[in-house]
Amino acid sequence: MMKRLTILLPLAIAATALMNGCASPEPRYYTLAAGPADAAASTTGRASRTSVPLWIEVTPVRVPERLNRSQLVVRDGSGGGVRLLDTSRWTSPLPDELRDALSQQLQSSLDAVDVYQHGLSATQQAFRVTAEVVSLDADVGKRAAATITWTVQRLPDGKVLSGRTETELPAPGQVDGVVNAYREILAATAADIAAGVQTLAR
Repeated sequence: MMKRLTILLPLAIAATALMNGCASPEPRYYTLAAGPADAAASTTGRASRTSVPLWIEVTPVRVPERLNRSQLVVRDGSGGGVRLLDTSRWTSPLPDELRDALSQQLQSSLDAVDVYQHGLSATQQAFRVTAEVVSLDADVGKRAAATITWTVQRLPDGKVLSGRTETELPAPGQVDGVVNAYREILAATAADIAAGVQTLAR
């Protein structure tokens, strides 16, 4: 019996090591929204606001169905093909990631308050922001690009201003570089939208 146990023990250790080696790597999660420290910095000074705030309503961003998934989608380098990065995922649905990032940027640059899901009175002036991703793609280690159309509607009178932001940036490194480039692209889009809001606010 002792000899049998002596033989089985190394086999069990080898089997455990093999199973651990074959286990799928844990996914890493990414967000386009600012971190807590950045968000806190962007709101510095708002507590002392004495004027009536500017109200905005940023709705979830529409995206092509091929991008509406948890995994990051990038080009596969074969000329037109794409691949899903199973170990690189968004922390929330991409339309919400984009909405949250745009909202943070606009609240910071306009010193505004986003009332999405909180409702507005029928007579209160606000600016509803809608956006749609026409394209969003990246070559890992090379570049990232996007075309985003957007509309600002002044409420309650309904006056509308529309625009289109096209941006391409280098994305050095690995997936972190792509996500950072996407954040910069959204910052550029938010700057264009903020200009539209300011035009309608005059």
